Amino acid sequence: MTESMRDPLFDVSGSVVVVTGGFGQLGRQYTNALLARGARVAVLENRGTADDLAQAFPHADPARLMLLTADVAQRATLEAALATLVNAWGPPQGLVNNAALDSPPNAPISENGPFETYPAESWDRVMEINAKGVFQCCQVFGGEMAKAGRGSIVNISSIYGVVSPDQRFYEHRRQAGEEFYKPVAYSASKSALFALTRYLSTYWADKGVRTNLLVLAGVFNNQDKQFLDAYLARMPLGRMANADEYEGAVVFLLSRASSYMTGSVLTIDGGWTAW
Repeated sequence: MTESMRDPLFDVSGSVVVVTGGFGQLGRQYTNALLARGARVAVLENRGTADDLAQAFPHADPARLMLLTADVAQRATLEAALATLVNAWGPPQGLVNNAALDSPPNAPISENGPFETYPAESWDRVMEINAKGVFQCCQVFGGEMAKAGRGSIVNISSIYGVVSPDQRFYEHRRQAGEEFYKPVAYSASKSALFALTRYLSTYWADKGVRTNLLVLAGVFNNQDKQFLDAYLARMPLGRMANADEYEGAVVFLLSRASSYMTGSVLTIDGGWTAW
């Protein structure tokens, strides 16, 4: 650990933190950032093995890394995961609600078609993970924090929970004959987290549990050139985020540096919502 990582203001060493969706692009970044600063991290995923964990985090100290297998939409599995965590390390001190579903650009046309024909079952599936899943993780892991009298919850939203997706980014696909639109459920689910975060920030204020929301923009992941050209023309900073540029905010919200911060929305979006 470097000297900068020992700054007591941002110290998370020894903290027990649950990161949902820890095998994903950003989940890995958050997990590695916390491990590098001495935290103990429980990666919560709906599938995976110890070998998968070792492959995802090859440089991690196995004594400070754990896999919890649970489905965020199934409370019983979360309760079992909590029992495993408490038995091994004690109550959690941090929760990063990172797990989420979104329809990728190569999803079936029914997933990315017009609003008028967007399937109700697709809506249900996205809301079940992105809204109900966060709600239940807060109930189970946040409830345990409240019993212990301390903790920090970091919910992850999106610019598309603040403003509507710009459907013009996909005009090139429609011109090519596809009926392609960024679907509604992701936006609705990410918008719901604003209310949930504020509710919990007051509900658990006297229990020492802080709850804050991160609003993030898109991360570069080799998107197609036509999409990137349109997206970057709309982005004040002129680029997508790098995968490591949200780590500092997560560490900040889990550390003493944000000790008087709850019910807040921290927006890191390259200026997207400023326009």
